[in-house]
Amino acid sequence: MRGTYTRGVLFVHSTPPALCPHIEWAVGTSLGQEVHLQWTDQPAAPGMVRSEFSWVGETGSGARLASALRGWEHLRYEVTEEPTGQTDGGRWSHTPELGIFHAQMDSAGNTVVPEDRIRAALEGAAGEASLRELLDLALGQAWDDELEPFRYAGAGAPVRWLHRVG
Repeated sequence: MRGTYTRGVLFVHSTPPALCPHIEWAVGTSLGQEVHLQWTDQPAAPGMVRSEFSWVGETGSGARLASALRGWEHLRYEVTEEPTGQTDGGRWSHTPELGIFHAQMDSAGNTVVPEDRIRAALEGAAGEASLRELLDLALGQAWDDELEPFRYAGAGAPVRWLHRVG
């Protein structure tokens, strides 16, 4: 083994069908393997398609994936990378209107906001409303708001069952 390995998921929430082969090439190049994604219609955006892809790779692969896809017009996506014993996890969200957002993730999937970011919000806030805006920015709320309608795949999409443990 060359390094520490982790896993994650690429969620392509919406893209024009013409970009599909380019996305597959970029994902494959980033992960060092041939990739063929399964595309389905995106009900939230008629004429667009969506896909999900679970990946395994060296730590840092999530950042490479997000960077490879960044800036493509009409492409909405999220990349997650699970934490390891040596590295933090991460989530990258991208929309054409907002660009890219990165957040550190803990082992439970919570967004981690660094202490300095919280201190800056507290110091820069002119009141409760501006504090909320600064904290929403630190949490990536605008990206979540824009991507939420696209996260629901519609009928026939793969379902992830969550089971209560303990």
